[in-house]
Amino acid sequence: MTSRPEPAVRLAGLTREFGDVTAVDGLDFEVESGELFGIVGPDGAGKTTTLRMLAGVLRPTAGDAILAGVSVSRFPERVKPHIAYMSQRFGLYTDLTVRENIDFYADLYSVPKADRPARLERLYRFSALQPFENRLAGQLSGGMKQKLGLSCALIHEPEIMLLDEPTFGVDPISRRDLWLIVHEMVARGTTVILSTAYMDEAERCDRVALLHEGRVVALDTPDSLQDTLRGKIYQLSTSDPRRARDLIAEHPRVRNAALFGETIHVSIDHWEQDWPSVERLLGSGNVTIHSHGPSDPTMEDVFIDLVLAKASDSD
Repeated sequence: MTSRPEPAVRLAGLTREFGDVTAVDGLDFEVESGELFGIVGPDGAGKTTTLRMLAGVLRPTAGDAILAGVSVSRFPERVKPHIAYMSQRFGLYTDLTVRENIDFYADLYSVPKADRPARLERLYRFSALQPFENRLAGQLSGGMKQKLGLSCALIHEPEIMLLDEPTFGVDPISRRDLWLIVHEMVARGTTVILSTAYMDEAERCDRVALLHEGRVVALDTPDSLQDTLRGKIYQLSTSDPRRARDLIAEHPRVRNAALFGETIHVSIDHWEQDWPSVERLLGSGNVTIHSHGPSDPTMEDVFIDLVLAKASDSD
């Protein structure tokens, strides 16, 4: 029998408390080697605290995480050669140029001089930073700073990459470029764990852990999670989306109603049975229905449904 390979990362009861507040509450999951794994949730869910513990920056209150076979709780310094950690405010030196920043991190990680030209060429190729190598980092745009941060973190070719909301606050073009870089890293065999509050980005991951108040409420592939709501999400276009959303949310058989731009996503178990009463409710509120029908669930639909179910179970 072929033995199952060891996971790149294993969390076992990983917990972090700040006084009376439990920011991360007993996380248990594994990340396979070469996997693109997302830790997904809103602000305050515990994403950054989790990544800081994995990076050995923050000591767990309880539990442990094993990265590349090393305990982060017992030997945080021994973990660091195996990883790269890019926080939301990555430590670029604004008075150094792009090339000087990369060279500095190469020195910091003791990258052999003979290996640097090939690595630099590859980093420049997928970051498109070569034309700006003599520009001061402080003069770069937000998206270019993020790409430089990734390049600095990757110069020592880590086994595991920890990215804390890498696309936060960057423009759409830079956001796309950053995801291209992440996917290339994974294609080369790097294990990537990233956090994001953008539910659409969760769909790009191999698997995701949905976090709410420091706990995992679901862990699976995006497709599998979306399948749990397949056939239960309906999309409405109306004359007054916000009023329609508020009216529908009061319906006793509606699980949730949320705005997606100018349309409304409604979670309801028995559409054919309950739609007539929803229609009458909107009519009584002088809301005109332009169109309605089934819709593929988004990760945001899944997350909201899971959190509401959790709240209902705890009542």
